[in-house]
Amino acid sequence: MDGAPESTASTTDAVETRRVAVFLVVAFGLSWAVGAYIYLTGGLESDAVLLSGTPFTRTLVLLAVGYMWGPAVGNVVARLATGEGRADLYLRPRIRQGWPYWLVAWLLPIVLTLVGAAVYFGLLGGFSLSPAQQLYAQFVDVSGVQLPGGVTGFVALQVGQAILLAPLINSIFAFGEEFGWRGYLLPKLLPLGERRAALAVGVVWGVWHWPIIAMGYNYGSGYAGAPWLGMLAMVWFTVVVGVLLAWATLRGGSVWPAVLGHASVNAIAGIGLLFVAGTPSLLLGPAPTGVVASLPWAALALWLLYDPGRTRSRLPT
Repeated sequence: MDGAPESTASTTDAVETRRVAVFLVVAFGLSWAVGAYIYLTGGLESDAVLLSGTPFTRTLVLLAVGYMWGPAVGNVVARLATGEGRADLYLRPRIRQGWPYWLVAWLLPIVLTLVGAAVYFGLLGGFSLSPAQQLYAQFVDVSGVQLPGGVTGFVALQVGQAILLAPLINSIFAFGEEFGWRGYLLPKLLPLGERRAALAVGVVWGVWHWPIIAMGYNYGSGYAGAPWLGMLAMVWFTVVVGVLLAWATLRGGSVWPAVLGHASVNAIAGIGLLFVAGTPSLLLGPAPTGVVASLPWAALALWLLYDPGRTRSRLPT
């Protein structure tokens, strides 16, 4: 991933440890405090609807507005507390120069997630149309609308929304994370080298998820080794996905490709669950957070990490 050979700048002495420490304390402190509040007030299962007729629930709002925005607040507080100011914010879109990275960050997560689901079903089986058919029947009952193509049209609608609409909406919330992880922590760790910085941010990002993973988010709670195996699986996932988001940020010279990429992952992640029979082990898939379904992500991460010639160009920040 490194755009140039590592030099004397690639030493831990050059890392601004005080600023990194302030950022991490605030990012983890705020998000984990929200997680503690969720746990103490009923956990993720306490999902009261906040607005009638909408999908806004207590847990969704707390996660999207409280938990996910901890890293962004950490960025702002670290800058204010250490006198850093607004240098190197990575907020300029740079669309004219960096549009290829926007495009890759938007579309590649969709491809990798679909391929990952196919790998999961190919290796472990369990593919079934029944879940999609049941959801379509519920959709017809509630809406009274019969879609052209029936269940096929329903699945196409879900995929279309995940590609075109959901990433735009999800970007509002994904920015809360990316402005912290890729917009602040990643640049601060670049003296370690781009490879190490990308991997380190991925590990930190995964650990940051641990309180909600412990409450059953992403993987549930009824599997052997819960919640510890879920915590480790999440770190694996954030590391392999984080390499792509770091690449998009550094090559695009902006945090926005990573925001769009993160939002795209969140939008398409559940599509494999439309076709899984029974009760699968979510530690394995078919969502990309599963270890087997994330194998295409891991292959891409290795390609980016160990062939720097393909990623040598970098826009100024």
